[in-house]
Amino acid sequence: MNYGNFNNFNSQSGYQQYSQPYGQQYGPLSQADPVVLQSTFAVLMRKVYVWMTLALAVTGLTAYGVANSPSLLEMIFTNQAVFWVLAIIELGLVIGLSAAIGKMSFTTAAIMFIVYSIVNGVTMSFIFIAYTMSSIALTFFISAGTFAGMAAVGYFIKKDLSGLGKFFMFALIGVIIASIVNIFLKSSGLEFGISIVGVLLFAGLTAYDSQKIKDMLMQTGGEVNETTQKIALMGALSLYLDFINLFLYLLRFLGKARE
Repeated sequence: MNYGNFNNFNSQSGYQQYSQPYGQQYGPLSQADPVVLQSTFAVLMRKVYVWMTLALAVTGLTAYGVANSPSLLEMIFTNQAVFWVLAIIELGLVIGLSAAIGKMSFTTAAIMFIVYSIVNGVTMSFIFIAYTMSSIALTFFISAGTFAGMAAVGYFIKKDLSGLGKFFMFALIGVIIASIVNIFLKSSGLEFGISIVGVLLFAGLTAYDSQKIKDMLMQTGGEVNETTQKIALMGALSLYLDFINLFLYLLRFLGKARE
């Protein structure tokens, strides 16, 4: 089972919270003329992808570093208590960040995001042991291309995708439940089906989240401040989780096991 599923499940739950009307979540935003609004929107969108890219880089470097440390690998993957502590920390960071983003400072939220990306890198270090470097690299580039394409669809498409939110949520819950069941069944057929659904689901969520973030940032009132930067940070977290899960599901198809 992919632990990243649980990460995204909690992130999406939090997403519904921080995407409430701004008056409820952060307080009223000021009005701005269209030119200022567009300029601010461009700045905040760049911040979304800068934060996302930074988090992915931190996760990748952490995973690679841990994978090349036999002592750390042994401590993490031969001691269930250590692994579950890390898993609980991951869940706690995502839930805490999603639920309390409106009450904490931007600096605190940014630190939590980076800490989360580090812990996620530690738990993902197994991929460098299970798969060859060439297949990991290939899968990463395919994931990046797929992600970029679906993010562009969400950004430029005129159709409102908000109605798909509940569908994606139920599909995500279904994937999680099926993954848990398959831990006991160990069915290769079910595993294959889960992987297909997982790839399609997180590709769809990438488009959905991309449009959601765009719509939210277009309403920021033309200011780059503590509040709007936190909105951008949470957008980066959602896209980061979409990318991680898309990559891990694709790795099940494209990853070549080490001999």
